[in-house]
Formats: sequence, structure tokens, C-alpha cells
Amino acid sequence: MPQTPPPLTGATAAPDGLLDDLRREAVRLGFSRLGVASTASEHRDGLVHAAFRSWLERGLGGPMTDWLAGHEPLRRNPEGMLRGVRSVVMLATDHPRPEAATAVGSGRVAAYARGDDYHPLLRRRVNDLGAWLEARVPGCRTRGVVDSAPFSEREFGWLAGLGWFGKNCLLIDPAAGSYFLLTALLTDLVLPAAEPIRVDHCGTCTACLDACPTGAFVAPRILDAGRCISGITIEQRGPVSAGLRPALGTWVFGCDVCQEVCPWNRRAPGSAEPALQPRDGAGGLELASLFGLDDTAFRERFRGSAILRAKRSGLLRSAAIALGNRPDPAAAAALVAALDDADSNVRGAVAWALGRWLAAEGACAARAAAALEARLRLETDADVRREIEGALHGSARRPGAPGIHPENSDRR
Repeated sequence: MPQTPPPLTGATAAPDGLLDDLRREAVRLGFSRLGVASTASEHRDGLVHAAFRSWLERGLGGPMTDWLAGHEPLRRNPEGMLRGVRSVVMLATDHPRPEAATAVGSGRVAAYARGDDYHPLLRRRVNDLGAWLEARVPGCRTRGVVDSAPFSEREFGWLAGLGWFGKNCLLIDPAAGSYFLLTALLTDLVLPAAEPIRVDHCGTCTACLDACPTGAFVAPRILDAGRCISGITIEQRGPVSAGLRPALGTWVFGCDVCQEVCPWNRRAPGSAEPALQPRDGAGGLELASLFGLDDTAFRERFRGSAILRAKRSGLLRSAAIALGNRPDPAAAAALVAALDDADSNVRGAVAWALGRWLAAEGACAARAAAALEARLRLETDADVRREIEGALHGSARRPGAPGIHPENSDRR
């Protein structure tokens, strides 16, 4: 016979002054600001989740489609995260702004990922904040969420007044732009809820839509994740569509283009948080050295970094594409050697990159041609053979293809 679940014992109403104290504690722990959203159905806009479902049904989820579709029912109701949840405390953490354009031979990494992986940092902070709240209000319950659970952070960030949905699909704070990370603290306390920003402060501006190198925006606030550079370089396993490779420019992990051109990010405060600063003081990622990393060395090199998410195969694939778009003679030896990489995904991308080099005159082009011809005699993978043949016969260096010369290798 099924047992009746125990009654909820958490507090229902917050003590006077608690929200102000919670805000001060959050800032002390390192969060930049917070807002509160109610989970009551009358406060939530069902259109947000309906739009999410429609987006998935249109096949726009890209590499994450299966995961998002499988967890879609859980996103509807945060009760699945914490039974009896009444309020969601949404916490924003500003991160550093993007670096200037990187030097030849370097790949670009999204600003949020240039330092340590933010997940452990924010998880510790939100758990500490939850412990503080449970001590302050005995009997209440909390749960911290750092974007690895099926929870709609953007929806609750909007409900909590932390910003409006920009045309680039990101949450934009009128006082701080969009260079920030979201963390959620769920609780069974009833906290005073904020008012969502319902005004579209993007107005007639379409800078983000116009600047996207891959044309990933189907319409304002509708992203085709399968064309998004962030999705491609971080989540996509296997080869990148040949038609999209030139548009990736020198991005190897993530992309900031739609944020860099946003006028509201002139107000972005950045961050001095040591853990989020670029590792080794470098904004870009030196590419040639990556091809000398085996799986063990790759994991060691990027230990504690979000870049591990791309895996060795994905990062080296993207590094090869970047070198194809912006050739660096100093990387020639490493790129040629990578034609013998054990990973066919890497070999195929390297072949495409060397094919782009054939359009230039000089020693690098001759070396690339010789290396491709030698590899073709050995290659057994049918897909890689097609990449090599395409490189040698010119499909990778069609007239007008961007990226052959350094001055043409970036959209900006």
C-alpha cells in the first residue's frame, strides 16, 4: 500500500527584512545582484514555455535537441527540483568582457570561459547562500541550481526582473548588459516577488541579428542552435558542415559576437573575480600547441576549465578550422602533423584547413599539397578521404571564400 508523503514543513512567509538581508549576503558571497520570482501559476507566463516547445518542435535545438526534448516536461514546473517550492531567487554574476581581437595563430574563446569553469564556483556560492537562508529561517528548504539541471533560468531571470529577452535571445539588464551568468536558489519560502521587465528595450535595433556570422537567428528571439557558433564549437560532436566552416572565423569555444555589438553592453561592468580572469593572462588560445595534446594531456591542460566540455576532438576540430580561416605559417608543422591524428574528426578538419592554405602562394601551400597527397595514399576513412580530395581539388578554397587571408578572416 503506497505511503502518504509527509506534509510540507517549510515556512510559508518570509520574515520582515529577510529579502534585504538575503541580498546583502548574496553580494558578500560574490553574486552581483538578485531578484525573486514566484512559482505560482498566476505569476508565470505560459507563453514562455509554449515558445520553448514550439522552438523544439521546429527542430531548432541543434546539438542539444535530444537532451532538451527529453527533459522538457521537467522544465514546466520547478516542483521537480524542490517539492513545495514557492519562490526562486535568481542570482546574476557579472563576468569579464571579451578581449580584443586575437593575434594570428590564436583562437577566440567566449569571455565567460576564459578562466576557470564557473559551475563549481557558483555551486559553492549558491549552496552557501542556501545554508545561510536555512539557518536564518529554521524549517525552510532550499536547492541551488547552476544551469546543469532542466530548469528555465532565463524565464525565471526575466520574472525576477533581472532583464528582458533581447533579440539575441539573451537576458539583458538595462544597467549591466548581458555579460553575466545566472544561478537559481529555489526555496519553499514565500518571498516578495519582483516585477518582470515587459518593455522591449531593443527597439528597432537589429545589430545582433545582422552581425551573426552564421545567420543563426531565424527571427528576433528565435535562434537556430544548429547554426550557432557556440552550439557548434561546444556541443556538436563530429564534423562541422562545410558551408558553415568559413563563418566560424577563429572562434574555437563559444562566441560573443551578438553580445559584442549590443549597445547595452557598453554598460557591462565586467568583473574582477580572480577565478573568471583569463588563464595565463591570455584571452586567446594558442592553436598550434593543441595538436600535440593526447587525451590525457588535453584533460590535464584544461583541468578545471569549461573548455573540457568540447572534448579533445571538438576543440582540435575547431582549432583546425580556425587555422584554415586565418592561416599562420608558424602553425604549419603542427597542422601537417595532425593529418596523422588518430581522430578522424580532427584529420578531416585539418585536411579542410590545409586545402584553404593551397590558395596562397609559397612554401606553406607546397607543403600543404605534399602532406595532403601523402595522407591520401594512407587514409582509410571514407569521410576523411573526401575531405582530402576536396582540399586538393579546390572545393575548400572556392573563389571568394572568406578566411584565406588574415585581413579577411574575421567578420569584425
